[in-house]
Amino acid sequence: MRYREPAICLRTADYSETSQVVHFLTRGQGVVRLLAKGTKRPRSKSGGAIDLLCEGDLVFISSGGEALGTLIEFSETAAHPGLRADAERLNAALYVIELTGQMLMEADPHPEVYDLLHNALVRLGEPDVSVPAVLAYYQWRFLRYVGLLGDLRACVECGRSFADPAPRTRREVYFSSGHGGLLCRDCEPPVIEKFHVSGAAMGGLAALHAAQAGRAAGRKVSLPPAQANAVNRLLSYHITQQLGKPLRLARHVIPADPPPKP
Repeated sequence: MRYREPAICLRTADYSETSQVVHFLTRGQGVVRLLAKGTKRPRSKSGGAIDLLCEGDLVFISSGGEALGTLIEFSETAAHPGLRADAERLNAALYVIELTGQMLMEADPHPEVYDLLHNALVRLGEPDVSVPAVLAYYQWRFLRYVGLLGDLRACVECGRSFADPAPRTRREVYFSSGHGGLLCRDCEPPVIEKFHVSGAAMGGLAALHAAQAGRAAGRKVSLPPAQANAVNRLLSYHITQQLGKPLRLARHVIPADPPPKP
C-alpha cells in the first residue's frame, strides 16, 4: 500500500554505492524501514543522500511485513542547521532520535510522539533554550506516551503521596524500573533493583507536572538546569533498564552524578 506522511529521519545505513536503508518516524504509520534506491545520487528525488534529523514529506510503499518497504519520494522541509552548529544541541538531538528509534516498534503509530519529537528538534535549535530542560521534558513525555512511566507522584506499592515532601523524606525516595515507579522508605528495602531519587530530581518531576499543566493553561513553568539534569539521570537509568543496555549517546548528554558534599 502506498502512503504519504510527514516524516523524521531516525537512522540511515548504506545499502549500496547509490542507495540507503532509512528508518523514518512517520506521524500516521509509526516507524518504517525503507529501501531508498538511488538517494545517494546528486539528482535523486530527495536531492541527495537523506541525513539524520531531516524532516520532510515522505511517499513510500509498505511491505506489510518484516521486509523493507520502498521509498518513492522524500521532499525535505527542515534540516535543522542550528543543531548541527553546536555539539551540545546536536548530541541532544541525536539522543532523542536514538531513544525514539530504539523504543518504538515498527508500524506502531504514535502521532503524539511524532509531534513531541518535531517540537523537541525545533526547540533544541533555538539559541536561548535550556538543552537539559528540553531533554528532560522529551524523555518524560515520551516514556509516558508509550506506557513505560507512571505518574511518579506516589509510591507504587503503598500509594503514599510524595506531594511537597519534606527534605528528609526526599532523601528516602527510590525509583525501581522493574516495579514501574517510585518507592517510599517503607517499601524500598526488599527491592534490589532501584535508583536513589535526589531532592533535585523530585523537584524536577514536580516542575514537569507543573509544566504540563501550565501548557494546557497557556502558562510557562521553568525547569532549572540542576533539576533537569537530575531528572535526565533518573530517566536514563529507567531507559537503560528497559532496553538492557544504555543508549549509545547517553554518555554524551547525561551528566554523571555530582560528587557528594563533604
